[in-house]
Amino acid sequence: MTFLPSDTLASRIGSRWTLTHRQQEMLWVLLGNLMLVASAKVQVPMWPVPTTLQTLVVLMLPLVLGRWLGSATIALYLAEGALGLPVFAGGQAGIPYILGPTGGYLTGFWASAVLLGWWGEQSRSRSVTGATWGMLFGHALIYALGVLWLSQFVGWDQVLELGVYPFVLGDVMKVAVGATALPWLWKKLG
Repeated sequence: MTFLPSDTLASRIGSRWTLTHRQQEMLWVLLGNLMLVASAKVQVPMWPVPTTLQTLVVLMLPLVLGRWLGSATIALYLAEGALGLPVFAGGQAGIPYILGPTGGYLTGFWASAVLLGWWGEQSRSRSVTGATWGMLFGHALIYALGVLWLSQFVGWDQVLELGVYPFVLGDVMKVAVGATALPWLWKKLG
């Protein structure tokens, strides 16, 4: 069984390598994981709160890798954090962090990977419009699960103010970058 569909950006790039299909899959998950860890460490100064590049990578990986490898990459990242490796934003880690206020967003990462991986496998991320819609759906799923979980900690009266509004501008910018980059990559790869 193959986990890397033949019509993804990763398979197009991998077709130029001299690795077996299984080696390519393992390499993509490893590279994706490294990108996730690095993106969680990069803080972009935004107002009113700084943001990381993490959701950009979370949303682009499944569009590049497909649903199985995209969700496996996110699952590996979450497992590393659960085991105590400081992979999350701010060097955070551990089960208490995952069960804390941001836990719903972390769960949303994996859920959006499944959705966006499927979206990408349907060739919907090859145009700016398709990539934009996919990334917006992915963000909506992350926000929905994040807000549901965060509301248990801050209440419904503050959840949007603390868990959505401060991040919308940065997320719109990330969608613009990702939705422009993906079709450009497809075009470059023919």
